[in-house]
Amino acid sequence: MAKHLISVFTKPWTEPLPAMADKVAALGLDGIELPVRPGYQVTPENAAAGLRDASRVLNANGLKITSVASTADEAIIAACGDNGIPIIRIMAPIDLSVGYVRSIDNYWRQFDALLPALERHGVAIGVQNHYGRFVGSALGLLHLIEKYDPRLISAVLDMAHCAVDGEPTAMAVDIVKDRLRHQVNFKSAYRARINGPEDEAVYKVKWTTYRHGGYSWREFVDCLKEVGFTGTLCLPAEYSDPEGKPQRMGDDVIPYLKEDLAHLRSLIADWNRHRDV
Repeated sequence: MAKHLISVFTKPWTEPLPAMADKVAALGLDGIELPVRPGYQVTPENAAAGLRDASRVLNANGLKITSVASTADEAIIAACGDNGIPIIRIMAPIDLSVGYVRSIDNYWRQFDALLPALERHGVAIGVQNHYGRFVGSALGLLHLIEKYDPRLISAVLDMAHCAVDGEPTAMAVDIVKDRLRHQVNFKSAYRARINGPEDEAVYKVKWTTYRHGGYSWREFVDCLKEVGFTGTLCLPAEYSDPEGKPQRMGDDVIPYLKEDLAHLRSLIADWNRHRDV
């Protein structure tokens, strides 16, 4: 029976790698999604050496880098391939100055140009949906990537963003089931009204734990089980900050992450028990 790896996106932690690795290992996770971004432990400029060092530190803590969150270019692809990192997660913002259709055409040109490098290095681009001015739904993901081999360009389904967009879980999974290969995300969101009833309604997206999100994690797991998904389950560790900052950062996320992790583990345990019957 294959084990489902559970990872965490380490965006909340910007301290040196050994300290971050100790925290993640103490939570009992299998691996991490590492941001390869300015201000983090590994940046695009030092990706080749940085990912080698990061892999060494994390492996010493019993962890692996299951994915990176970065831009997809030939240098990042090569660095991931050299370090056995299977996927680069990206999102697909839409440039409304040129429009949706031309934005998608631009992504297709970018993907086409990167296919040889992806094939050569054994790395995939995983496109995650995101609410707002991005490709936001499973249907949008399918339109964007359906002409590509999912070994090279796959979907990273994030049901929190589907829920904000109003796309039902079972339908979302069915839409991209043939494109789900490497990773899915487990986080939660809902729209909250932030002004009074006497005004035209204004809403804000809030990030929360599994209990309060706009979709059921149990239903998501059941749907993934039905389609035979075997990839990594990633916890993005995104929770709204009550002081109005974009999100909680650092160790402030740990109590909420522990709650979500315990729930996800219980769902996976049920999944595995039923598979063994």
